Order: sequence, then C-alpha cells, then structure tokens
Amino acid sequence: MRKKTKTRLNPETADLGELLGYLGLRITAAGADGLISESLKNNWSHLKFLETLVSREAAGKRERSIAACVAQAGFPAIKTIDAFDFAFPKEVPRDQILAAMALRFIEANEGFVFLGEPGTGKTHLAISIGYGACLGGYSVRYTTAIDMINDLQAAQAGHQLRKTMGAYKRPELLIIDEVGYLPFDDKGSNLFFQVISARYETGSTILTTNQPFSKWGETFANNAVAAAIVDRLSHHNELIRIIGDSYRPFKHKQSRK
Repeated sequence: MRKKTKTRLNPETADLGELLGYLGLRITAAGADGLISESLKNNWSHLKFLETLVSREAAGKRERSIAACVAQAGFPAIKTIDAFDFAFPKEVPRDQILAAMALRFIEANEGFVFLGEPGTGKTHLAISIGYGACLGGYSVRYTTAIDMINDLQAAQAGHQLRKTMGAYKRPELLIIDEVGYLPFDDKGSNLFFQVISARYETGSTILTTNQPFSKWGETFANNAVAAAIVDRLSHHNELIRIIGDSYRPFKHKQSRK
C-alpha cells in the first residue's frame, strides 16, 4: 500500500486503508486488510463490517485516552482495588470504599479523606480510585501535599500563581496525599486553603492524612486556616478511617519467604 501525504491523496482513487489514514483512523487503517479478509471469510453484512471497524477504532481511542489520563495524573505507581488486602487492617470500611469505586461522588463534586497511620493503605486506596476515574474518562491529578505547596510557592514567586492554581482547580478529581506529615508556614497554609476553596463544590478532592481534623492546627500555620479547610472538607467529603498496623513490614516478611 503506497503511502500518500494528506495533500496529495485523491479520495476518488485512494483505497480503504489510505482513506482511513487520511481521516486519522490509524488503528483501523493498520488492520484494514485483515478486517476485509475476515469480513469476506465470514460473509459479514455491510452493517457488521462497519460496526466492527468503528468499534476497533473506538477501543483504540479509549486506550489512548486512558494512557494520556494516567500520564497526566502523575501517579507514583499504578494501584488497583483488586490488589488491596482488605483482610490486613484491623478496621477498614470495605463497602464504603467499594462504593467509591462507582465514581458517583465525582459527578456530585464530593470526595473522601482517608485517615490512618502510615502504611495502612491510604495512598493505595486513593490511587486505586484515581486510576478507576481515569478508566471512567475523568481527568485526574495526583500530588503530595508538600509537592503541591512547593509548586504553588514557586509559581507565586515567578508571578505564575493564577496559572498554576488553575492546574490544581481544573481536574475533575484531585488527590492530595500525605497531608499532615510536614507542617506548613503561613504562606503554605494559605495556598492550601486557596486550593480547597477553589475546588469547593466545583470538583472532587481526595486527601490522605495521618492526623485527625482535631490536630490539623498543628499542620497548618494557625487554627483559623485549619478550621476553614476542615469546614469545607467536612461538608462534601466522607471520612474513611483505617485502623491497623503498617502493611510494609508484613509485606517485607512475605517477600522473604
């Protein structure tokens, strides 16, 4: 099949593969000859041939869309809900978490706060929901709390705060990991509040933290900012508490057996 440029292609003389390539249907174009042979062998109707052709292109487009979403999300690793060991924590609201995987909370601009000690699976669960959101066609961004604040402070110093703040406001789902592991100064606390306030009732947010809300005054610069953040999160975010020991030493022991 001779390759033609878009400007030189003549629709009246081009074959099916060339026409599909011209229209940007790359996956279908690459398999056009095989698809034609399969249709002739199985005596497909014209409708069956067209449905198969469109279905394969749509499947390819979906795969590319998911790959782009995952890349843009910036997950540190891909985690799935099937890989989470619900039997390990002493207490974990399995039904509540599985219900979250239905993603209805995104349409309602709601979210979750995962609370638990380090190593109890908060990040795994948050990323699992985020990955599920990518599969569902939603835009997602993952960040740690400290990385987000460092990013925003750098943008503020470079007079790019509005643009960078928009990057945290736009995703349909924003995951902020490790809230409470490091304290923030006045500027960092105010920037964190601005993100939460900008997304309030306009987007879904998932946070993970090792600190109950009552101790967020120790994470943020003053109790007033902490209270304002908690007030907004408490309105539309469900608290998911995980109680148990760290899974990491257990996993390490298992890997050595």
